[in-house]
Amino acid sequence: MNDAGMDGEELLDRVRALRATGRTPKEIARALGLRPAQVVPLVGDIAAEAHAGASERKLAGCWVSPGWSLGLSVEGHPGWPDVDAADAEALGLVSVLVTRQERYGRLRLCGWLVDVYCLGVKDVVGPRVMDERRAADFRSSFFAAYQARPLEAPPELVQHLVFGAVEYARSLGFEPARGFTATTDQLGSWAGPSAISFGRDGKPFFVQGPHDKADAVLQMWSVPLRPATSPSWSRHSRKRRRRSRRANC
Repeated sequence: MNDAGMDGEELLDRVRALRATGRTPKEIARALGLRPAQVVPLVGDIAAEAHAGASERKLAGCWVSPGWSLGLSVEGHPGWPDVDAADAEALGLVSVLVTRQERYGRLRLCGWLVDVYCLGVKDVVGPRVMDERRAADFRSSFFAAYQARPLEAPPELVQHLVFGAVEYARSLGFEPARGFTATTDQLGSWAGPSAISFGRDGKPFFVQGPHDKADAVLQMWSVPLRPATSPSWSRHSRKRRRRSRRANC
């Protein structure tokens, strides 16, 4: 254990997450109650990992939440997997997880919560590095809120989902969640455009989560709110459920 009460792997994950938000080593040390001299070597290790590049990391697996295509249209990819397992509480919210191989038999994980109807990438997890057992446990908790099992997906699907949703949201004036840039290497290179038509049945549809600023969003569109229920999504799982509101953007 270190001064912050964490084992080495947990501490590295915390430093990696804080570094992904743009914090300096001194700011990370302050946040974790450590000395800068303890953090600087970890930041160097993380930079070396990133320098290796996603192209040198073999893809280990991609998964999407069931029912991801509800309300969307897809052109030219009839083989992309989905199931008729619509969860009314997750309407328009798609979870995506990608893992790549790291050194010493470990895996590098990144996850995204994607609002495919309006806001694009609402939250990100990672990059995180862990052993295969912990990665399997993490995958189970990541998709635990859905009624059906996650779907193994081709990398092209997750690229079109995540990058395409970001482009769609930007066309509406919304930027992806903080830390998104640090996760894009995990998805691989993508030129676009997306084969997916976003929005609910082709039209923007706002689903308010517990951390969304509804007034700021709706001022752009001048539309009324309609009550509904949707699950919130934390950096560990999506089990908690809170009240939310929706509106056509």
